[in-house]
Amino acid sequence: MKYIFDFDGTLVDSMPTWAGAHIKALEKAGIPVPDGFVNTITPLGNYKASEYTISLGLDITLEKYLDDLSRHLYHEYTTNVRLKENVKETLEELIRRGHSLSVLTASPHLYVDECLQNNGVYDLFEKVWTIDDFGHTKSEVIIYEEAAERLGVTVGDCVFVDDNLTALRTARKSGMYTAAVYDDSSAEYTKEIKEASDIYAKDFADILKREF
Repeated sequence: MKYIFDFDGTLVDSMPTWAGAHIKALEKAGIPVPDGFVNTITPLGNYKASEYTISLGLDITLEKYLDDLSRHLYHEYTTNVRLKENVKETLEELIRRGHSLSVLTASPHLYVDECLQNNGVYDLFEKVWTIDDFGHTKSEVIIYEEAAERLGVTVGDCVFVDDNLTALRTARKSGMYTAAVYDDSSAEYTKEIKEASDIYAKDFADILKREF
């Protein structure tokens, strides 16, 4: 089986860093943060998430916003962001059981690759993809279909692992199995996330409780 993992909030404890940067920009400008903001921006990647955040009323150019965001996130991801509990051990066990692992994230290679390397897991993955490698967001079915095709399998041979409701629903719509990983940033959607998933992992190691 091909396991395809999200990065932020799934493999690494980074959602307070990534989503927090956008939230702080709004709060600093005195702009209310909309309900469901984190769930909305998470599948979009830096560019579209920044476009959306600015559209809420920020007085800044997209170029300047992205430049500030990239510099801040690069420092945080390459210095402070760490794996969530039991991630490395679980990934190694999946490989021992004969499964292939890949990453599909909305965050850019600029800091994803280095963060995975710093945390000692980059070499466990067959592929490390960002949405920039596809030209689609994780809220579009086509990205999951193309990922399976690039791995040389059908969507039914893939398990998509994420913490975000929109991404999980879309991956399931594509025909992939879905495994949800708990993250505080999506706790309000726990009921819906469980309904959208074949596995619900409160602890990352719970992924191992079901064989596909």
